[in-house]
Amino acid sequence: MSPFVLLLLGTTVVVAGIVGLRLHPFFALILAALTVSFLTPEKAVYRANLSEEARLQLFAETGEVDADQVTLAGKEPEVIAAHLAARKKSSSSFVSRVTTAFGGGCGKIAIVIAMASVIGACLLQSGAARKIVNSLMALFGLQRTPIAFALSAFTLGIPVFFDTVFYLLMPLAKALRRKTGKDYLLYILTIVAGATMAHSLVPPTPGPLTVVAFFDGISIGAMIGGGLIVGLFTVSVGILFAKWANSRWELPLRDEAELQGEWEAAVEEAPKALPSLGMSLAPILLPLILIGGKTCADIGGWQHPAIDFFGDKNIALILSAAVAVALLLKQNAATENNGNVSDILQQALQSAGIIILITAAGSAFGGVLRDTGIAETISALIPGNQSLVLIPVAFLVTAMVRTAQGSATVAMITAGGIIAPIASAAVLTYSPLYLALAIGCGSKPISWANDSGFWVIGRMSGMTPLETFKSVSVMM
Repeated sequence: MSPFVLLLLGTTVVVAGIVGLRLHPFFALILAALTVSFLTPEKAVYRANLSEEARLQLFAETGEVDADQVTLAGKEPEVIAAHLAARKKSSSSFVSRVTTAFGGGCGKIAIVIAMASVIGACLLQSGAARKIVNSLMALFGLQRTPIAFALSAFTLGIPVFFDTVFYLLMPLAKALRRKTGKDYLLYILTIVAGATMAHSLVPPTPGPLTVVAFFDGISIGAMIGGGLIVGLFTVSVGILFAKWANSRWELPLRDEAELQGEWEAAVEEAPKALPSLGMSLAPILLPLILIGGKTCADIGGWQHPAIDFFGDKNIALILSAAVAVALLLKQNAATENNGNVSDILQQALQSAGIIILITAAGSAFGGVLRDTGIAETISALIPGNQSLVLIPVAFLVTAMVRTAQGSATVAMITAGGIIAPIASAAVLTYSPLYLALAIGCGSKPISWANDSGFWVIGRMSGMTPLETFKSVSVMM
């Protein structure tokens, strides 16, 4: 069966499963992986898992890539090892190929996502997230509150999932609207702009973290740096659009009776009840510094065991989670809060477990797509000096999947599984980091009724579906 047909079939199963059958993304991705793996010919799996060099040496005479026609006499040990590994994989069952890819994907991202979830929960429960927001609002002042909202949402969106960031900041937006009597839409849109871009561009959020795992030659540190730079521009454009939209449409504050006392509780909370700004930022900045430091050291050619150890993404996130837990314990003691820390951590890990399952299922789907040989087939159609075309292709593929099924994370995982094998087979004239960033940006359009975030934003802000679409969806 043609790799293009398998690609189309697998993508259709994902989209139809989520949209038509209302399946959880985990089930849709696993079902797509099993379907593609079952229909992929053994010969295609064998060919896709051979390096180009091994393929040329093994089949220089026959030109036909068939494991049964291999003659190993006189071949180099590396070529023989490559043949045996490819042969073993191609002869394994279609289910084992899915489970192997699932396990490999889980191993790359599970600890990081679990620790990021712990960090986010501790930031919320300790008051650190509120401290960051209050500090930025005090720094920028009331006139520049939209910038403070965008920066707060972007900063918190790195370790905290989008929905949670929005839940945290919306009471502040409502309270400010009540105090100023204007600019409610501006506040909402700047929060969305910051949180949604961090969600798709900066690890350890699951989408960009999984995309990095798909591509060879991209470090977590490089993705963090690239995501921060691209995020600076995209969030800035989001703020400009928010100001334009706010000047055209007046959004009323509905259900104002619920806001009594909200300003006092949200904005004017006693400083002594919150941790210091330095301690609040520490769990966020620590992994960025450690991972980014290792990336800079690699670029500069500096090698040291301590840099490699502390710059490892798993170690960096574990240390950051430990700092976050210590901060929560300290705040509980200082405020005489009897909250059970173990319950908070358990809930955080339960939330992370769902994300880990989805991302690992996406890795399994990407792995079986790689086995179809789609990468070699498509890269053969792209001349070596035209590899730049993959960047808009990566963006458009992600945007189509996002529009069809709603989830930005699923769109990134699906597109990463499609684009990464093509990039590995093509002769790129640039870093694959640009493809990863294009996938992250492509996961934004188009947010509409099949996106859970669309309804979260609408319900929390009091906007109607039409108001949400013409403001939030257009901005994304």
